[in-house]
Amino acid sequence: MSSDLIAAIGDPMVRELASRGAVRSFPKNTVIINEGDRGDSLFVILSGKVKVYVSDDDGREMILDHYSAGDYVGEMALDGQPRSASVMTLEPTSCAVVTRDALRAAIVANPDVAMALIGTLIERARIATDNVKNLALMDVYGRVARLLLSIAKEQPDGKLVVPERMTQQDIADRVGASRDMISRIFKDLTIGGYVTVIDRIITINRKPPARW
Repeated sequence: MSSDLIAAIGDPMVRELASRGAVRSFPKNTVIINEGDRGDSLFVILSGKVKVYVSDDDGREMILDHYSAGDYVGEMALDGQPRSASVMTLEPTSCAVVTRDALRAAIVANPDVAMALIGTLIERARIATDNVKNLALMDVYGRVARLLLSIAKEQPDGKLVVPERMTQQDIADRVGASRDMISRIFKDLTIGGYVTVIDRIITINRKPPARW
């Protein structure tokens, strides 16, 4: 079964990494990486879905991103420094756990693996920079509108639908705001006819204005 999941990975470099790891399965809501811990492994996701997040001493969280099959997480800890974020499974998840030594062996065997890792790090650094800019320069409404438009998928009828069922708390955690603030924004967007929410499925009927 695990060999089939590895073979299904589209990116050959990620597939190469996964083939060098030990496959482990985790139940839903399992923290597989703890912020601040030291670690020497990255996790290639074979099935399931995870969230990457940071939190404070009061338990408040901000979600940095979601990843699913074919992605990997934990690569920044390969320098031996403490983990910079936590990772939790959002559903039952299987991963290939690749140690630092196994990663080095993969790079020696195929230097393109290193280039693929660098490319991923650059992409994620750009996303992080963009998120910091938005937190600093956009108000909460702007961050919500940007999030919805960035994750929505166009349907055959031309409407944009957010594919994952998101609660208002989920959105608050993604944009760094309170749930009450998100509730007020969604009330205004719904009254204005910009979005429709049915059973936590968000449909964007028309593009929200850049500023409210």
